[in-house]
Amino acid sequence: MKTMDWIYRFCRWILGLIFIYAGSTKLLAPEIFAVLIDAYGIVPAGLLMPVAIGLPLLEVIAGIGLLLDIRGSLALVTGLLVLFVAVLGYGIWMGLDVDCGCFGPEDPEAEAFHGLRLSLYRDLAMMAGVFFIYGWRRYRATQPTGVMVIVNQLFNKRRKKDAYG
Repeated sequence: MKTMDWIYRFCRWILGLIFIYAGSTKLLAPEIFAVLIDAYGIVPAGLLMPVAIGLPLLEVIAGIGLLLDIRGSLALVTGLLVLFVAVLGYGIWMGLDVDCGCFGPEDPEAEAFHGLRLSLYRDLAMMAGVFFIYGWRRYRATQPTGVMVIVNQLFNKRRKKDAYG
């Protein structure tokens, strides 16, 4: 396999693992994540907990989808990154001195200096990885796998096992 194919996979896997980790840490403490979201002042109080649970859940789903190269997961990662960049940009523009909330309550960045700029740069670097993946898919005419294809493969394996087993 060519080097660029491995770089494509590596980018997918790294982004997927980052999203799974970030979402998982926030799902373990949604109340704390809700407080971090509230600090930005852009989500109504009644929606804080649904957002504090739903957003990390989307991150985990997108990360798993990217690991497995499932159709739509890269678009979801892209949408989440655009949202994160917009929120971080808003926080910087408003001069907020808050934690980005990126990796949950145990984020060392949160304890160190409450800086949003580093988080913004990190998200932009991840966006560069997203652009590489999109570009490589276009260049190689690579198509991600549909969810139904995966489901069919799982059921076909099970049927074969039941038939022979």
